[in-house]
Amino acid sequence: MRPFVVLLGPTASGKSALALSLAAEMEGEIVNADALQVYRGFDIGTAKPSAEDRRRVPHHLVDVLPPGAALSAGEFARLAGEAIAGIRARGRVPFVVGGSGLYLRALLGGISPMPEVPPALRRWLRREVERRGLPALRGWLRALDPETAARTAEGDTQRTLRALEVALAGGRPQPWWIARRPFADAPLDAVLVGLTLPRAVLYDRIAGRVSAMVAAGWVGEVEALLKAGSDPGWPAFQAIGYRQLAQHLRGQTSLDHAIEETVRATRRFAKRQLTWFRKEPNVAWVDARDPHDARLHIQELLRARGLRAEPGREHGEARD
Repeated sequence: MRPFVVLLGPTASGKSALALSLAAEMEGEIVNADALQVYRGFDIGTAKPSAEDRRRVPHHLVDVLPPGAALSAGEFARLAGEAIAGIRARGRVPFVVGGSGLYLRALLGGISPMPEVPPALRRWLRREVERRGLPALRGWLRALDPETAARTAEGDTQRTLRALEVALAGGRPQPWWIARRPFADAPLDAVLVGLTLPRAVLYDRIAGRVSAMVAAGWVGEVEALLKAGSDPGWPAFQAIGYRQLAQHLRGQTSLDHAIEETVRATRRFAKRQLTWFRKEPNVAWVDARDPHDARLHIQELLRARGLRAEPGREHGEARD
């Protein structure tokens, strides 16, 4: 059986555009590995593929959950595995594309056995975050699990609470449990390609993308979500920018400040993504400054693993 392709890298590095171009050439289908594109209604700020893109290349695990639902890494791995099997059964090439490191690790390395969390502990932690505030609990997490605290966004209540649950219920920090992956010595057959950019270039792209999203109607999208009853405390609002724009719409901050904070938070997130992915084994890193050159380089990597473009398929340029 031919390997499937995993295209990873930091936000704004051009993963989606390159994957779309390659999948169109190679009779492929795309499996989303972005933790927020799974949510319906969260479109502009998650850089979700357009309807045209989805007609051009089939996409999986996009728009599959309401914004109030949670998707664990284990459930993602199960759903992605089913999608990959279905794509292969159709004789097509699966392209797993995204920047959610934990989801990709769960898919490629198996799910670690996590300790069972007593419901009483879970309820107590949620009362504590309401009583003391998230910064206090993040300070506690830094003491119990500094590695997870360092790679978790400051405003990410869901992942902060989950890491505390694991540390308190299991007596060891989350990375210790993750290292006990059942498939670590027998990984799935995949070609892992990572996109990399000089930090200054990446940061400029992030600022430009945030500006383009605002110009495309991002504020209106968030306003519509709030009017429809979406709660900023829901998992989907962990997407960077949505929480900041919700604060603006509620009169808590100016639009300029919300945009500036979104750019800063996205840059911090991209740095954490790169730190995470650099620790992953067997990733072939490709300079993504020139999308055309990057596509040619990736094609060479895929040909070496027996994956080739179909004769007569389109060879359009990847877009940034």
